[in-house]
Amino acid sequence: MNQAVPPTVTKLIDAFSRLPGVGPKTASRLTYFLLRAPDELSASLAAALTDLKTKTIYCSLCMNITEQDPCPICSDSKRDHSIIAVVEEPLDVVAIERIGTFKGLYHVLHGAISPVDGIGPDDLRIRELVQRLKDSDVLEIIIATNPNMQGEATAMFIKQQIAKLGVKTTRLARGLPSGGDLEYVDSVTLLRALEGRDEM
Repeated sequence: MNQAVPPTVTKLIDAFSRLPGVGPKTASRLTYFLLRAPDELSASLAAALTDLKTKTIYCSLCMNITEQDPCPICSDSKRDHSIIAVVEEPLDVVAIERIGTFKGLYHVLHGAISPVDGIGPDDLRIRELVQRLKDSDVLEIIIATNPNMQGEATAMFIKQQIAKLGVKTTRLARGLPSGGDLEYVDSVTLLRALEGRDEM
C-alpha cells in the first residue's frame, strides 16, 4: 500500500472502483472530491446509501424495485393489467415509462441468460413470471429484452416456458434507427429491418 495515502482513503477508492463503469482514476477523483466537500454532502450520501439498502424491496408481483408492495405501477387500477412488458433490468422500466405511452404492467427479470457469465434461467425471475401468468388474466406478453445474444436467448427461453399458457407473445420491433445510414448498420440489424418491413 502507498504510504502517502491513508488507509481510509484507499478503502473508499477501492469501494468506488467496484462500481460498474468506475475505474481507479474516477474512484480516486470521487474520493478526493468528497474529502474536500462539505460534511453535509458526505452525510447525505451515506444516508442515501443506507436508505437504499434498508427501505427498498422487490415488488412481489413485477419484481421491480420499490418501497411499497405491490409497487405503485402494479397497484394502479388505471393501468392495463392484461398486458405485461418483460424487461431485463429496473432501468428498462424507467426507460419505457419515460416515453409515457405504455400503460400496461412490467415484469423485471434482473438480468439475462448468459452461460459465459454463469447466469442461467434459474438465476432470473422467470419462474415468478410463469406463476404470475398462471394466476392472472394476462392476454399479452411483450418480451422487451435487449436485442443481443443474451436477450435473444432469454426471449426464446421465456417463449418456450409460456407456450402452453395461451398467452399472446410479442417482441419489441427491431431494425434501422431513424436518421441512420445504411452503410453504417451491422448485418444483423439490417436483416431484421428487412424481415420486419411494413407496407407503405
